[in-house]
Amino acid sequence: MADAAFSTVVDLPGDGPVGLLGKKSPGTIAVVLACLRAGRPFLLPSPDLGADARAELFRVAGCANVLHTEDLLVEVVAANPVDLQGVGFMLATSGSTGVPKVVPLPRAAVDAFTGWAAEHFGIGPGTVVFNYAPLNFDLCLLDVWTTLARGGLVVLVDPERALDGRYLLRTFAGADVEVVQGVPMFYRLLLDAARAEGTTFPHVRELVCTGDATPTALLRELPEVFPNARLHNVYGCTETNDSFVHVIDPAADGPVPIGRPIPGVHAVVVDEDGKTVVGEGTGELLVSTPFQAGRYLDQTLTEKAWSEGFFRSGDRVRRDADGLFHLVGRTDFQVKVRGVRTNLQEVERVMLDHPGVADAVVLAVPDDTAGHRLHAIVRRAPGEALNSLGLRRHCAVNLPRTAVPSGLDITDEEFPRTSTGKVDRKQLTKGVRLSATID
Repeated sequence: MADAAFSTVVDLPGDGPVGLLGKKSPGTIAVVLACLRAGRPFLLPSPDLGADARAELFRVAGCANVLHTEDLLVEVVAANPVDLQGVGFMLATSGSTGVPKVVPLPRAAVDAFTGWAAEHFGIGPGTVVFNYAPLNFDLCLLDVWTTLARGGLVVLVDPERALDGRYLLRTFAGADVEVVQGVPMFYRLLLDAARAEGTTFPHVRELVCTGDATPTALLRELPEVFPNARLHNVYGCTETNDSFVHVIDPAADGPVPIGRPIPGVHAVVVDEDGKTVVGEGTGELLVSTPFQAGRYLDQTLTEKAWSEGFFRSGDRVRRDADGLFHLVGRTDFQVKVRGVRTNLQEVERVMLDHPGVADAVVLAVPDDTAGHRLHAIVRRAPGEALNSLGLRRHCAVNLPRTAVPSGLDITDEEFPRTSTGKVDRKQLTKGVRLSATID
């Protein structure tokens, strides 16, 4: 497979970026490695992304050749010319708009990250690392690409069975895993299955929590099943990669800090007036890392998010007297669902594109396993026969799976408004039943 993949990539016309279509598999990994070996930039979007949004993503990223990773068939599509000098991986943000922002990672940035990660987590020849995240996630820069670059062994989770705790247990127990990274939902599923079977994992020495805040109760249970593991919390954005790391004390009270900047990372906290907070204080986090993209492919978006090499994370943080950083919340309507950053207002905009929707409000409901789940309240347009099935189909085409609301209420009543004419969210959500689902 590896030789065939490399030959296919080398024979592609031109030297522009390659769009990749495929699910997580050894075959897809072989194609990614072929692109890296051939020096071709590539974009592997989420397989859950709607077809229209995916096509737009390839166009923006300049991918005139789209390669299907399982059968190595090639499609030629229309694409914009894009300057990708020095770029290898192209990642994409979560895509709650339906068209994620393309994040071009310089090869030097990826090399810098894999060097740090291999040293920090002790990944070398023969190291067994467990991979839960989809291949299009930036988390795979640690799970998969650092491991393979250093001669380690990656254990892949079948994405179709990622919510099956017993499957996860069998897969995990079938390999002497040394390093594992996962979102809270993964650890909850694995922990419950392992405790039911009386299984522990003494081989695990490095356990990494990421993607969302890990519940305190879950943290306190981890040492029972991972008795020899050092627990880490890592924080970062797709645009900058991991920026902070913290060794977790599972017995400590309160939320886990995001920690301290990784060596080479510069962090600045700014207040609401844009002034730098010196020492202890709270504000928006700006970061500059050796591992970052430094831009989007869209110059307008770049100018909004990047300034003098620093990325505006949109996260509010508190730096304490000891220099430890704590995540306070978002500066906007973004939350994380199953570890994926999701903008509630952008999900609302996609729902409003449906002709049967007059108004839409999307709520983030706290969930101990997924971090948050999304619940939508929708006002039906007059004369429309809107139903949950049709709306779900619309969302599935234009949004990644994690951004599709799992709960839905449809009403014909006008939404309450504030004095300024905006939807009064607090009034609207009073007494709303949040158990109805469209799954």
